[in-house]
Amino acid sequence: MTAQSAPADAEFPALDEQLCFALYTATHRITRAYRPLLEPLGLTYVQYLVMLVLWESAPRSVGELGHSLYLDSGTLTPLLKRMEKSGLVTRQRDNNDERRVLIYLTDQGLELKSQAHHIQADMLCRMELTRAESRQLQAQVMELIDNLEKN
Repeated sequence: MTAQSAPADAEFPALDEQLCFALYTATHRITRAYRPLLEPLGLTYVQYLVMLVLWESAPRSVGELGHSLYLDSGTLTPLLKRMEKSGLVTRQRDNNDERRVLIYLTDQGLELKSQAHHIQADMLCRMELTRAESRQLQAQVMELIDNLEKN
C-alpha cells in the first residue's frame, strides 16, 4: 500500500510524534539561542556558519562555501556582500579561473575567531549536552541528511 492509498481511517501520527517537527523546532530554538551570543560579535547565525568554514580554511570559493553550508549561490552572494561591507571578508576573482570568486578573511574577520571561542561551549551547556553527546547527535543528523540527499 502506498502512502497515497492509505485508508482514511488509518492512524496518522500526531504533530508531536513527527520527527520532522522536532527537528524543525530544534533548529529554530537553536538559532534563537545563538542570537545573544552572536549579537556582540555583530554576526547573524548564518554569518557565523560562514565564519566557521573560513576559520577552518580560507580562502574558499563561493561554491565551496555553498557546498559546505548546503546553500546556493543566490542565498550566499548577498550574505557575503553584507559581510564584506562590514569588514569581515573580501571577495576576489580567482586569477586562475575568473569564473570563481574566492572569499578571504580580513584581519577583523580573523580577530573575531578569538572572540567567538566560547560560543560552542556555551551552547553545549545551554543544551545540556556533553561534547561526546553532541558529536553523537551530530553524526546521526548528518547521516539523516546524507540519506535524504541520496533519495
